[in-house]
Amino acid sequence: MQIGRKPLVYALLATILIGSAGVWGIGSLLTRATNGRVSIPEKPAHVVQIDSTDGVRLAGTYWPTADKDAPAILMLHSNGNNRGAMSGTASWLNTHGYAVLAIDFRGHGESTPASKSFGLFEAEDAEAALAWLRQNHPQARVGVIGFSLGGAASLLGAKGPLLVDALVLQGVYPDIRRAIFNRLAIRLGRWPASAIEPLLSYQSLPRFGVWPSSISPIRALAQVEAPVLLMGGGKDTNTPPQETRAMYVAIRANAELRILEGVTHDALGRTSPETFPILLAFLDRNLK
Repeated sequence: MQIGRKPLVYALLATILIGSAGVWGIGSLLTRATNGRVSIPEKPAHVVQIDSTDGVRLAGTYWPTADKDAPAILMLHSNGNNRGAMSGTASWLNTHGYAVLAIDFRGHGESTPASKSFGLFEAEDAEAALAWLRQNHPQARVGVIGFSLGGAASLLGAKGPLLVDALVLQGVYPDIRRAIFNRLAIRLGRWPASAIEPLLSYQSLPRFGVWPSSISPIRALAQVEAPVLLMGGGKDTNTPPQETRAMYVAIRANAELRILEGVTHDALGRTSPETFPILLAFLDRNLK
């Protein structure tokens, strides 16, 4: 029995619609808010509230110093995480004479629930947090430590990268398309990742109003004037070492590159004695 063309066309259209709805649903899962409770470290740390844009209120933990002129650090966490993940490093830096502010991005931790944008709108949160830190330490030199999403947010602001005196980027992806491809390839393999990645990456236009090319930390690096420390993990599959090296090449001057052999993406952002001497030497050299 011969099947007519119309049923085949309808079946094909239905398959396309179902597939498109499925991919859009995946995009919705990737951008959904992941708020949750954050434990507060012991004193002198205390909670602060900072207003960002569009009614977004940011939760932060602040470690003050007795000297208002002491150097200050803004710490920015990774996607799906919160400021609590940076508490160990923040407390350690505070004992070495640094005032530290760690925030929850929108849609994370105890900040206002909102869709995630892979650093695009989170850049507004980073700017608001930096303004708060400068207001409380008007004469201090200020640095930023950004891990993954946090590093992207420090670079993707509408006015350009954050204007700071030192910038540490840990496991930061070069652009959104490679970030999505790498994460898909880990779970599905390279060929399925190649097919699905564009369907997710180009959702940036209806969701955020920009093309994927606008979510590109590597392009923004050329505008950075402060000294930069780029840190990558030798076993990082989210941001492989070759991508961190490409980020290093994109910086015009004043850059240092450290690839930590045997370190994964998640381990790179954790409190680690392996990274402490590297961080402290870079920050002391540029902020003290």
